[in-house]
Amino acid sequence: MNFENDKFKEECGVFGIFSNEPIDAATITYYGIYALQHRGQESAGIAVSNGKELNCHKNMGLVSEVFRENTLSSLTGNSAIGHVRYSTTGSSNVNNAQPILGKYKLGTIAIAHNGNLVNADIIRELLEEGGCIFQTSNDSEVVLNLIARGANRGIEKAVVDAISAVKGSYAVVILTEDKLIGVRDQNGIRPLCIGKLNESFILCSESCALDAVGAEFVRDVRPGEIVIIDKDGLKSINFSERAKHEVCAFEYIYFARPDSIIDGINVYEARVKAGEQLFKESPVEADIVIGVPDSGIGAAMGYSKASGIPYELGFIKNKYVGRTFITPSQELREKAVSVKLNPLKVNVEGKRVVLIDDSIVRGTTSRRLVEALKRAGAKEVHFRAASPVVKYPCYFGIDTPYRKELIGAQLAVDSIKDELCADSLAYLSLEGLIESLGGTNKFCLGCFNGIYPVAAPMETAKNHLEG
Repeated sequence: MNFENDKFKEECGVFGIFSNEPIDAATITYYGIYALQHRGQESAGIAVSNGKELNCHKNMGLVSEVFRENTLSSLTGNSAIGHVRYSTTGSSNVNNAQPILGKYKLGTIAIAHNGNLVNADIIRELLEEGGCIFQTSNDSEVVLNLIARGANRGIEKAVVDAISAVKGSYAVVILTEDKLIGVRDQNGIRPLCIGKLNESFILCSESCALDAVGAEFVRDVRPGEIVIIDKDGLKSINFSERAKHEVCAFEYIYFARPDSIIDGINVYEARVKAGEQLFKESPVEADIVIGVPDSGIGAAMGYSKASGIPYELGFIKNKYVGRTFITPSQELREKAVSVKLNPLKVNVEGKRVVLIDDSIVRGTTSRRLVEALKRAGAKEVHFRAASPVVKYPCYFGIDTPYRKELIGAQLAVDSIKDELCADSLAYLSLEGLIESLGGTNKFCLGCFNGIYPVAAPMETAKNHLEG
């Protein structure tokens, strides 16, 4: 069982920069999407504007594989957008890599999108009936065609009209010859923030990308806001009167880098608080606390801090097993988690261990980790999940298993404990999660309680829930 296959998969990361001064926008964007690599490892791309035309390079692979110095040097211009992708809608091939470039009445336009439109298929069908031809199978091209159809009303009005027609989760960056535009969905499900690098404006999925390029954080794009950046500066349009904060809770639990701040909440601090809350709810007598690298470490430190049980390094992670890791025979496939994570025997042997991970999805990897610790000599393994029981899939741009594959939807906690071969098992409560995130219920918690900010079309919901 490949370790990453047993986690929710984040969808994409976006980055954009606009400057009135001569800058190397492509290289800055390269470092920006490099910092967002954790959000998508299948493809990467950058589109650049020199004020007169747009040029784009994209391909399958990691950012460092897709771009070389000679590639970046050919992408000249003062503004750019970049994208890293994990396929959720649309298959994994270069045609679906982003940004997507297109020509329309007002010139050339490029778009990069993070999220998922729940009504994309319906709109695509209507556009095709009207004569539109699609080159890809992803949502971004749907938005691109909607904008192109309204071009005679000007780019700003065209974007407002296009965004008003779609439903779902999205953080979108759009590049024209002379503008950089950012849009965040009216529920704020997917993150997007604004930064400044000297006199240049930046839009990106997470604040860690601002740190990577030496930019300062200005603010988050508000839910239901369109940000238009051009030679005159930054302009804001609120396209929805029903806007509200319902950012995906899994951004804090797992997806985001721990050094990011999203909607005023420090990701690392939230994970530590989740661990503290987890101890309050589910204490246990043990000798050491360990975390599953990397997203379980903050919660493990919080559990250790609250309990007084020492935090120790429990697993060594192989940093060099990446996206292209080839899983061999079926026999070895069953043990593949040990290629990525190996228990540190000297720390766990003869000990009662509290093992903390950010979540339990299918449960297969969780069981492998428990078994690995016991083979290394752990006397007891007490599993603690720093999130509530995952019972429902997500259709907002996260690649989640069908409900029948979610162990939390199929078994009671005691039965899951037995399935994992753990000595005890406990999850963070929904109330505890909210408490760790500041105590206000302004998050999408659909994967825990089945209540979603946006209703999906019946067929989409049925497919996700039943499989």
